[in-house]
Amino acid sequence: MKTRIAMLSEMGLPRPYTDSQPLKIVEAELDDPGPTEMRVKIAAAGLCHSDLSSINGDRPRAMPVALGHEAAGIVEEVGNAVTRFAPGDHVVLIFVPSCGQCLPCAEGRPALCQPAAKAAMGGSLLSGEKRIRVDGEVVDHHIGVSAFSDYVVIDQGSAVKIGKDIPLDKAALLGCAVLTGAGAALNSGTLKTGQSCAIVGLGGVGLAGLLAALAASAYPVIAVDLSAAKRDFALELGAHHVIDPAEEGAVAKVQELTGGGVDVAVEVAGSTRALRFAWDIVKRGGIAVTAGLPHPDDEVSIPAAALTVSEKSLRGSYVGSCVPKRDIPRFADLMMSGAMPIEKLMTHKIKLEDINEGFERLAAGDAIRQVIVFD
Repeated sequence: MKTRIAMLSEMGLPRPYTDSQPLKIVEAELDDPGPTEMRVKIAAAGLCHSDLSSINGDRPRAMPVALGHEAAGIVEEVGNAVTRFAPGDHVVLIFVPSCGQCLPCAEGRPALCQPAAKAAMGGSLLSGEKRIRVDGEVVDHHIGVSAFSDYVVIDQGSAVKIGKDIPLDKAALLGCAVLTGAGAALNSGTLKTGQSCAIVGLGGVGLAGLLAALAASAYPVIAVDLSAAKRDFALELGAHHVIDPAEEGAVAKVQELTGGGVDVAVEVAGSTRALRFAWDIVKRGGIAVTAGLPHPDDEVSIPAAALTVSEKSLRGSYVGSCVPKRDIPRFADLMMSGAMPIEKLMTHKIKLEDINEGFERLAAGDAIRQVIVFD
């Protein structure tokens, strides 16, 4: 069938993206789903820094690619081996499908699914197939989703069913921003009620982590960002304190507020300086979690002895160490109850045709979460 896609054919084009137009809206041919695949009509898709990192070249990938990985939609057709979904189901798309068979999946760590990582590197679905073509040329899938499109073909492992009462524009944020940010705090950081927490980097993912920390009754919750506007927004969402990490004595101020440092610091800025700041503000015995994606060549340096004498931990977090089938319904319930008001992160609703303007806004730091709403 025919569908529109947002296709990236060249990375690193100059800003402003409103002029260079890195993403082209083109008509593509979408193949029928394979046995374990399904076609989903996209209702809403979020713009994420992970997409931006492909546009600006920080995360190189093969071209051309149909971008987009955070979305929600409605199942239209399923393959003959699909067992978990039926036409009409409302679903959140997730960017790491779980094969359910490899060792990480068997250990309850689907974010580390080995076939999913191989498929993502190859720009294919979990089956190894590619279902998108433009003028006869095969186009890569973006981490198994390619959500900036009217329709997608995905593996059934790339979706989680949700209730039909959940607005799909809000649900789209569950698939990346919430999984990554909330999961980093609650799963990777094992944040407990009453513990102190700092969120370093206040984009959509970081603010989702902040909302999760507040929902978990962490105290105090400290929001850290270079942007005064984002710090102010964090206060509006309920942060107890905000910190400008560039100010002299910023680390000491966090230590003063918490009696020696936070129990859990979550870095989601994608910056090694931010990661080092998160490490420095963690108390003895605390955990620094990084869910950011800096340039692959970037390295961070920490005092080796501190790992021993302070028993501080540095932990990576991919997809928030989540089990999507468990965590998306849980986060959806928190959202719908008002305990985790994710919809407040949605600063713009745009059309697919406005996608380059949206990514320029994101690159300039003038948006939290923008959502493309499809007809």
